[in-house]
Amino acid sequence: MSDATDTHCPYCALQCGMGLRRTGDGPVPVAVVERPDFPVNRGALCGKGASAAAVLSPGARLTTPLVRVAGELRPATWSEALERIAGELSGTAERYGRDAVGVFGGGGLTNEKAYLLGKFARVVLRTSAIDYNGRFCMSSAAAGGIRAFGLDRGLPFPVADIPSAGCVILVGGNPAETMPPFVRYLTELRENGGRLIVVDPRRTRTAELADLHLAPRPGTDLALALGLLHLVVAEGRTDEEFIAARTSGWEETRAAAMAHWPEHVEAVTGVPLPQLRDAVRMFCDAETGMVLTARGPEQQAKGTDTVSAWINLCLATGNAGRPYAGYGCLTGQGNGQGGREHGQKADQLPGYRKLDDPAARAHVAAVWGVDPRSLPGPGRSAYELLDSLGREVRALLLMGSNPVVSAPDSARIADRLRGLDFLAVCDVVLSETAELADVVLPVTQWAEETGTMTNLEGRVILRRRAVDPPEGVRSDLEVLNGLAGLFGHGEGFETEPEKVFEELRRASAGGPADYAGISYERIAAEEGVHWPCPSADHPGTPRLFLDRFATPDGRARFTAVQHRPAAEEPDGEYPVRLTTGRVLAQYQSGAQTRRVEALNAAAPGAFVELHPSLAERLGVRDGDRVAVVSRRGRTVTPARLTAAIRPDTVFMPFHWPGEANANLHTNPALDPVSRMPEFKACAVRLERA
Repeated sequence: MSDATDTHCPYCALQCGMGLRRTGDGPVPVAVVERPDFPVNRGALCGKGASAAAVLSPGARLTTPLVRVAGELRPATWSEALERIAGELSGTAERYGRDAVGVFGGGGLTNEKAYLLGKFARVVLRTSAIDYNGRFCMSSAAAGGIRAFGLDRGLPFPVADIPSAGCVILVGGNPAETMPPFVRYLTELRENGGRLIVVDPRRTRTAELADLHLAPRPGTDLALALGLLHLVVAEGRTDEEFIAARTSGWEETRAAAMAHWPEHVEAVTGVPLPQLRDAVRMFCDAETGMVLTARGPEQQAKGTDTVSAWINLCLATGNAGRPYAGYGCLTGQGNGQGGREHGQKADQLPGYRKLDDPAARAHVAAVWGVDPRSLPGPGRSAYELLDSLGREVRALLLMGSNPVVSAPDSARIADRLRGLDFLAVCDVVLSETAELADVVLPVTQWAEETGTMTNLEGRVILRRRAVDPPEGVRSDLEVLNGLAGLFGHGEGFETEPEKVFEELRRASAGGPADYAGISYERIAAEEGVHWPCPSADHPGTPRLFLDRFATPDGRARFTAVQHRPAAEEPDGEYPVRLTTGRVLAQYQSGAQTRRVEALNAAAPGAFVELHPSLAERLGVRDGDRVAVVSRRGRTVTPARLTAAIRPDTVFMPFHWPGEANANLHTNPALDPVSRMPEFKACAVRLERA
């Protein structure tokens, strides 16, 4: 609409289109309006998106740099703050070596900021110690996708394809609360005659929409997928023609699946055998099928193998590499996809290139104007980096993340942050992590800056600046430019987003995530462009793998996997499983949404959800305060009784800090491939408080 600035929501990876119309009234000079022409959400917005303008209020955010003096954060000038950061980082590198300086980024940063942050770490600081909180989002799905297809993109097809599938299995996702506008695609699927199967230990709002709800014990999704594949083989439902023509590794995978007979899988998962057979029938009777995974199966110490098992189910039934079929991941964070494609991840360079690949190093180094030999090698994954703070890593620059609330075993990570010699945080608000910092820099947010994001379907979109930031606030690009200058790198760190994006295009050219043919003008004209897009005359790639997979021989690869228990199983002392997730009105660590009055009214605080039969054994009534105790921590929160959860499982949302922080309990056991922590399954006991 002509009187509104077209932009996108600041929250999840759906990146819904919206408009911001100037009002001139009150502390927030814009109002959110619908943008029905954007194809992903077609005007629909959830409560978080509709109220997004509230986070622009001056009263909700930082407007001046803060520097710790005599133990307290006090206002400072930008020169004082930047010089303090540069001095501390350089001094730490001189005393302890370059890798003693760390950088931690975020999955909400624009592509331009993620790119420049990675460049700053490797060219200016020359440290290997960089990773980002997107490692906690979809790294297991990424590893499984690369293992099978040779390439990772959240969805290898547009969301608009979902309603045309014959059957969709949604594993461990609750988009009715995490990305509500996505639900229209599930509704349209059923209206078109398609079937929906939801796998979740809770009967969520999304599960209420399903034709079939499977409720496995947390941590057993791998066994469930293997059991379904066993039944597919046993019932002769495999697509032998597809397997022979377009895959490799089937014999080993079939043998592994046949070791997981249905009665055993029923005992492990708690899913009745008739439901397993119903799921196979629905999926195999459909002309096309999709499997979509989310954080449930991915945030496990065996998350990569679990994703591989669900991909195996798609491949064995011929549901990959053709229209309206395939495996996809519902990315969580706003730029979880683009954030790792362009250099924040410990082992990757821009364009999804591997940091240990000599050709990749040479290409990116040429764009950056440095010697490839000067680039550091791969570093630690996110949790390992955070766990090294105060020991191997002595100083940290953190941008766009709040690990005091969001990291697993969060009390341990808070202690690690306190143990640093120096911590600098760039953020919009004084988050729980920023409160621990030695320097806090106030930076611009979504509506105050222009930049690109990459949504869950690989669509590169453009957020546009709609309002001026408050006086005293700078962009992250200006922060990196200022710090680079103090380190003697006066060039190569542009502050204009479009100029940074032009360099990103060159750095990504020829890589798996090739943005070379994408420009701001094309994004605006085409409502986003799907990567890979190697040239200006290339149409972009909404659908991957239709002709061949991105492996050397063009074939998808089966991976033989075996079920194994969760890293921490219930026992006599901790007899109950805890799983975590999100609620409709809050987002991630709550740093933004907990500052919006309407959202807090809808979801004012944490709770623990438990089945009435478990509550009866404990003598707990609805609303009673309950202590949740694990090997790592203790939280106290009200009980919420519901028959929509398994009796052997409790659920806590993870948006709140302090004594209600669910991540005090979560297990930092890591997946050996993706280095994903096991957020979704740990052992606890409950006590009346």
